[in-house]
Amino acid sequence: MLLAREFVAYLSRQLAAKLGSSTIEVINPAAVAELIHNLVTEELAVEDKLNDEVRDILDQYSVYMSNNAISYSEMFRKIKNQLVAQRKIVRASGRETGDQMKLSRDKINEISHKLVAALRKSRDCRFRKDANDVRLEIVRLFADILMQEEKADKAARTKIRSMKKEMAEGTEEWAIEHRKLYANELKGLGIYLGN
Repeated sequence: MLLAREFVAYLSRQLAAKLGSSTIEVINPAAVAELIHNLVTEELAVEDKLNDEVRDILDQYSVYMSNNAISYSEMFRKIKNQLVAQRKIVRASGRETGDQMKLSRDKINEISHKLVAALRKSRDCRFRKDANDVRLEIVRLFADILMQEEKADKAARTKIRSMKKEMAEGTEEWAIEHRKLYANELKGLGIYLGN
C-alpha cells in the first residue's frame, strides 16, 4: 500500500479528532475514525489490486516479452495506463501525477467526496456545516497530515545521504535503513510503525 497501515490509522484518528472540533459533531470518535480508516484503506487498495492484476497479465506474456526484448517496466506502465483509463480509476500516487505528496490531489478529492457521503449516512456524527465545507476541510486536513508524513520521509532520506557509507536508493540495504529512519521520524508524531 502507498501509505503504511499504521500511518493510515494515525491519519484516520487525526481526521476524526480535527473534524470533530470544527465541522462535525462527533458522537462516537472511535467509530468515525474506523469509518475513515476503512474507506481510506479500501481506496488505496484499488491501485494495489490493479498492480497485481497487471503483474498477472505480464506473467502470461513473459516468454513473448523475453523473445521480443520488450521491457517489463515499459509494458507494466502501458497496461496499467490502459486499465486506469478503461476503468476510470483515479491514481493514488501523487508522484506519478506530478504532485509533491505521496497521494495525488485527485485521489484526496475522490476520498473526500466518499468520506462526506459515508459520514452523512453515519449515526456517529452530525454535520455542523454544509457538506461541501466539510469536504473542503477534509481535503485541507488530509493535505496537512500528509505534509507531516512527507517531512518524515525527506528527513529519513537526508539522514541516509549524510551517512559515511553510501547506499544506492533502491537497494535492499537502502530500503532497510530508510524504513528504520522513517519509523524513527514518525515516532516524533506519535506514529509507531510495526516491524
